[in-house]
Amino acid sequence: MTRPRLRDDLALVEGYHSPQVDVRVRLNTNEAAEAPPEAFTRALRDQLGGIAWNRYPDRAAAALRARIAEIESAGRPWSFTGRNVLAANGSNEILQSLALAYGGPGRTALCFEPSYALHAHIARVCGTVVVERERRADFTLDVDDALAAIAAERPSIVFLCSPNNPTGRIEDPSVIGAVLDAVESVGGLLVVDEAYGQFAASSALELVDESRSVVVTRTFSKTWSAAALRLGYLVGPEWLVSDVEQVVLPYHLDAFTQLAGLTALDFADEMAERVRGIVAERERLVAGLDDLGVEQWPSGANFVLFRPSGRSGDEVWQGLLDRSVLVRNCSSWPRLDGCLRVTIGTPDENDAFLAALAQILAG
Repeated sequence: MTRPRLRDDLALVEGYHSPQVDVRVRLNTNEAAEAPPEAFTRALRDQLGGIAWNRYPDRAAAALRARIAEIESAGRPWSFTGRNVLAANGSNEILQSLALAYGGPGRTALCFEPSYALHAHIARVCGTVVVERERRADFTLDVDDALAAIAAERPSIVFLCSPNNPTGRIEDPSVIGAVLDAVESVGGLLVVDEAYGQFAASSALELVDESRSVVVTRTFSKTWSAAALRLGYLVGPEWLVSDVEQVVLPYHLDAFTQLAGLTALDFADEMAERVRGIVAERERLVAGLDDLGVEQWPSGANFVLFRPSGRSGDEVWQGLLDRSVLVRNCSSWPRLDGCLRVTIGTPDENDAFLAALAQILAG
């Protein structure tokens, strides 16, 4: 028997998938440092009896979308409605839906590397030609090069991740505005991935209205302590949401996920306080890395990218693992030679990481 052959363009970056191993301190996948409040778990459990398990869920997820719009409207120049929001199974399904709606054969997506590997991968899966341009050595975006690439390639989709994963860099609002102007001039769409947006001081949500070709994607996995839920969403103009609804599968968001998402949003104040705590811990961890003389890059996310001095990334990663501390090994990724990425954990976890790293670097 001759087996079918996988498409040649579907290979993901080698080493991208993070190992799942049993360790005392797990700081490798940018999850929230703590579980949701116990009150969330109790409230969700109390409501499960109201789900009609024998019936399909609300196809539009209308209540969830309206509540997300209300939360994301706070402090914005205008108020979003549920018609500005689309929810899905993680922000990756949102990215895939955008690529299905606006990418495909004969169309191009533009990415600025290093960045989130799934942007390019999902675009390719959807049959889109992917063009990659390099960031500067400090991982900031070269705006002149970006604008030139947009003019030359005329992409249907441009991906920007801010804060950027895995570097942690935040794109200045003026940079995003300039890129958006260029993208609109060639009839394209700017996708701003804000999976870590709540940890940053600015957001591209300020740009979203009916006259602009920009969409912002976010997730419950980080700030809402709900990585297990696999819930993400976009905020964009109504016409874009209507377009993307044409490619999502019927009843793609189950009743439990919708209920859990709605329940989580009742704890917005508690989650905001946790975000402030994570940001404070991030600054403490950054200071600790400075004390160890470790090269690192400014981060506006819940992680820090760093490069150990005098040791290979693989050696340091293994040394940390031997001490039951797991971080992300990015050292084999393109453009990230020798780099590791550490998620901001609890104070005790961060102390354990810094102590283990100090032992390794001391030899």
